[in-house]
Amino acid sequence: MPNLLPFLIVLFIVAAVLRIDFFFTLLYFLFAVYLLSRLWTQALAKQLRFSRKFVDRAFIGDEVPVDIHIANRGWLVAPWVDVRDSLPAALASPPFYREVFGLGPRQERVMRYWLTCRQRGYYQVGPLRLETGDLLGIQQSISVNPLDDAATTGYMIVYPRVVPLAALGLPTHSPLAVLRARSPLFEDPHRVMGVRDYHKGDSPRRIHWTATAGAGRLLVKQYEPAIARDTLIFLDMNQERYPDKDRYVAPEMAIVTAASLANHITVREGLPVGLATQAWDPLIERRVRLVLAPRTERVHLMSVLEILARIDIAYGEEDFPDLLRRESKTLPWGTTLVVVTPAVDVPLMAALLSLARSGFALAVILVQRALPAPALKAELAQLGITLHHVWREEQLGSLA
Repeated sequence: MPNLLPFLIVLFIVAAVLRIDFFFTLLYFLFAVYLLSRLWTQALAKQLRFSRKFVDRAFIGDEVPVDIHIANRGWLVAPWVDVRDSLPAALASPPFYREVFGLGPRQERVMRYWLTCRQRGYYQVGPLRLETGDLLGIQQSISVNPLDDAATTGYMIVYPRVVPLAALGLPTHSPLAVLRARSPLFEDPHRVMGVRDYHKGDSPRRIHWTATAGAGRLLVKQYEPAIARDTLIFLDMNQERYPDKDRYVAPEMAIVTAASLANHITVREGLPVGLATQAWDPLIERRVRLVLAPRTERVHLMSVLEILARIDIAYGEEDFPDLLRRESKTLPWGTTLVVVTPAVDVPLMAALLSLARSGFALAVILVQRALPAPALKAELAQLGITLHHVWREEQLGSLA
């Protein structure tokens, strides 16, 4: 009955003109009900509070619970509370959650629903709205204020799929110590392969004191010969470079490839990895250049995966080969560059040739439906560039 106030005015005019006591009694009664309902609803909205909690980062295949907590902090009864939450269609079907219930004095209620992470992305969860009103519907429903602003609208990042790699054969020129190598010129002080007798000239830092105490003579540590590899992944997200028929499948496969490489290099090999790309970023709603220098920390890996989770292909004036030339200027000699792209055209080939001559170790991962042409493989091989072809996730498992 949202139009009760105009009705009361009309009833007052009729009662004043006809001077009938019954009309005045009815008017007083309805006005008291209207005033009580209005005051009740306004007081109820002040004493109701709600919050929402969920994990805002997940991987594909995860089921994320969302908890909505509603509390009645006063002594008034809430005859009905309407809870409505808007959800992204990629995470929930139907794309909303709604429940209506009553809430007594000093009573609380926790509701839970689930988000299914079916595809990577950066999603808005909400806004969450809470409304209440009187039992008779005399007063229009009124919105309830949340405990904090984050309770109404939240955001979730779904990381891209990470495919376990059985092996990864990337070239390297770097003379630092981490990976195994046949040459004993460089050693990794973190990888002890045994002990030997102390010789004159050995550094005291190499003495293995525990083994020395047990053997009764000076013994020094022997380290595994090793070399290191700093890797920077260049991800091609230029919309014009992807065929129209593969405009969705190919970029997703490229992102999965980059994510799997970054995960394997950081987790399995313990080596530095970085990412460089130009793509559409929904955080700022425009095309940007995103570059993360190679590092080894797990936190850094999550930053890489976060970028890969939210970016999308975009048209831009600056081409992918320009990105390779510009970002490679700040990299040390011997860095391994992994180029993930749907096509190797003449401008990109020229950029690869320039980088190979500059001392970088190069690997190209071609993400396309057809197998690479034998002429392309031969040309890249002459430049010392490793070529891989990926179109399905199964092919990533044996990328070597």
